[in-house]
Amino acid sequence: MKAALITSYDAPPHYCDVAEPRAIQPGEMLVDVLAAGLHHVTRGRASGQHYSSTDRLPLIAGVDGVGRGTDGRLRYFVQEPGQPGSMAERTIITLDHSIELPHDCDPVLLAGAMNPAMASWLALRRRAHSFRRRLPFQRRKRVLVLGATGSSGRLAVQIARHLGASDVVAAGRDAGRLSKLPALGATETVTLGDPRLGLLASDADVVLDFVWGESAVTAMEAVLRHREARDQPLDWIHLGSMAGDVAPLPGALLRSAKLQIMGCGHGALTGREMLAELPELVERLVRGMFQAEVRRLPLSEVTREWQEESGRGRLVFTP
Repeated sequence: MKAALITSYDAPPHYCDVAEPRAIQPGEMLVDVLAAGLHHVTRGRASGQHYSSTDRLPLIAGVDGVGRGTDGRLRYFVQEPGQPGSMAERTIITLDHSIELPHDCDPVLLAGAMNPAMASWLALRRRAHSFRRRLPFQRRKRVLVLGATGSSGRLAVQIARHLGASDVVAAGRDAGRLSKLPALGATETVTLGDPRLGLLASDADVVLDFVWGESAVTAMEAVLRHREARDQPLDWIHLGSMAGDVAPLPGALLRSAKLQIMGCGHGALTGREMLAELPELVERLVRGMFQAEVRRLPLSEVTREWQEESGRGRLVFTP
């Protein structure tokens, strides 16, 4: 069968023939892959740079996808480190890391949207204390999205409003893409580095940070400098590292405000916790409640398109 095979951490995958996979262990199933998204974590694992990367090469690229099992049912599945990747004509999944999908859903849409949507959905539903403890009589929450112009950030704006945020400040580098976010729920937009950012987000309850690095520290300092109530809790949730994997945090930031910095990903949440949240997210995506930009390409173009960052939507490969 054909697959996107990684043979070096320093090179994109090759579209080539590989051996057919076989389901051997209890709970495993062979699936025909219909669509697999090219996510940041996909590239990270394939380059050996992601914290969940393994040191075993060669490996088939892809961390999730949509496929049809031997039982005829459509499933969204997530591949754990060490499992065969999803960018192949067929792969082996574990059933307890998959969920059944409606038979009439769009496999390409879900393969492209689930991973980027999952970041903010899980962060707000499982990590942000101010959302998890929200009672009907409490004031509605305010959210700052750092890195709002990427696929994940664009969905984060929509998801935050859907889950009850009264205000969503969208911050990003691409002014053109920022200008489209008010139509998706952003109440304010601002470019990263704009001195207005701290004032606009001074009363935020939650920050969904897809940027990290020094840019996140600059934004954090700006928000806290303008904050009137230093004892107002602020959940700063690290979701991505587009500006760098290391953020040099001054200790004074942690001492001078009721600031909680946390992450959301494998380890911060168990697989069971993540899986429990997915059916509701799928239902909303299938109903068209969130707009996701996806771009479909044949898997045979994976080598040429591997580093594509055009801003035209999440790439989805179909075998």
